[in-house]
Amino acid sequence: MSQTETNTTDVLVIGGGTGGYSTALRAASLGLRVVLAERDLVGGTCLHRGCIPSKAMLHAAELVDGITQARERWGVKATVDSLDWPALVATRDTIVARNHQGVAGHLRAAQVRVVQGSARLTGPRTVHIEGAGEFTARRGIVLATGSRPRLLPGLVADGRRVVTSDDALFATELPASVLVLGGGAIGVEYASFHRSMGAEVTLVEAAGRLLPLEDEDVGRHLARGLRKRGITVRTGSTLTATELLPDGVRATVRTPKGDELVVGAERLLIAVGRVPVTDGLDLAAAGLSADERGFVAPADRSRLETAVPGIHVVGDLLPPPSLGLAHASFAEGLLVAETLAGLPGRAVDYATVPRVTYSSPQTASVGLTEAEARARGLEIKVNTMPLAATAKGMVHGQGGMVKVIAAAEGAGGHATGPVLGVHLVGPHVSEMIAEGQLIVAWDAEPSDVAAHIHAHPTLSEAVGETFLTLAGRGLHQH
Repeated sequence: MSQTETNTTDVLVIGGGTGGYSTALRAASLGLRVVLAERDLVGGTCLHRGCIPSKAMLHAAELVDGITQARERWGVKATVDSLDWPALVATRDTIVARNHQGVAGHLRAAQVRVVQGSARLTGPRTVHIEGAGEFTARRGIVLATGSRPRLLPGLVADGRRVVTSDDALFATELPASVLVLGGGAIGVEYASFHRSMGAEVTLVEAAGRLLPLEDEDVGRHLARGLRKRGITVRTGSTLTATELLPDGVRATVRTPKGDELVVGAERLLIAVGRVPVTDGLDLAAAGLSADERGFVAPADRSRLETAVPGIHVVGDLLPPPSLGLAHASFAEGLLVAETLAGLPGRAVDYATVPRVTYSSPQTASVGLTEAEARARGLEIKVNTMPLAATAKGMVHGQGGMVKVIAAAEGAGGHATGPVLGVHLVGPHVSEMIAEGQLIVAWDAEPSDVAAHIHAHPTLSEAVGETFLTLAGRGLHQH
């Protein structure tokens, strides 16, 4: 076989993260020849620097919190004598390594050719991979290069005093105090983790509430839960000055009232979002360009195809309404692979993609917020139930709530239209949102859900009771 034949394929994927490897695996399963170019490790940010390692650490934090609660609430005379940080890191890295081996094994089994090296576009159907030469893709090229932490002007991350989420994840030791800048999912999770590990934590968010893209009640209940744990939460506040000290930082924070507070911490963690990675990709060579935010917009959302036919985009390169979530990228990869195989792939419905924050308490949502529903001029019914109103919620003792938004169609005062949004705050709600996703995606009405029995005693009883009330059958709410 000639070099030209070796370097000709059906589909060429640039980037081996969740969106990239899901595209590659699905395309291969449909009989297409696939080359996947990855300059680092297959699995991408989610597996190596995001979802998996961070959630492993948050699980360790949950264990520490459990010991504290056992002693303070339940009379179990247990204490955390010390934290073996190297042992925690070793367990985390073992989990990551096993997952990496699994992804690499799946790609090998599917006969996806993985080429190690940086890739750049040289035309609408050609790619140069460093160390491997020029490749031609007959069906198309998929851009899946992911994202990296966003930095702020004037703040330089030195990996010790001023850090990104990547730096914090791989720190060699834990700080005694941390100032987290950014109250989105990443900032909230790192604030929660460091507090569990004993650090003094201040969380600063410029918007008026935490998780500003979520329902207002979600942000309010989350802030209440974090404050209960001893985290200082300052919303509507901005960082106006930062001074680097030999052993930390001194920051000036302006509050909503205009007051300026000085906050000292060993570590300033910048968690103000992520930016797409397009450097070195040479988009112009294929007739493409990124927008002012760095996104590569698709011309056809139903196929995630750019203005250059045959070049598709998945994952963090996509602008909103794409969510920058690994599970959304997975679905995008399936869609693009099926499109390239000539199948009528189903467009991703971002309104039914669940959104989860793995802090303590957790949050999980799907569908419209109350404000979004009202902004659309919809007639709605809203019902909220505290988790503490259930026996299992009392057992956990962490507060939280269930909130459901449904269309109010017809007479009778009850919600007789489809469910528009489900929002949860509390322990383990990440494991409960799948029900909400099905309800919203299938346009179920409250009466449809109310007909199903939720196990007792469980946290999900609060979900069932919320729908019973919306359907006019509730016993514990009015």
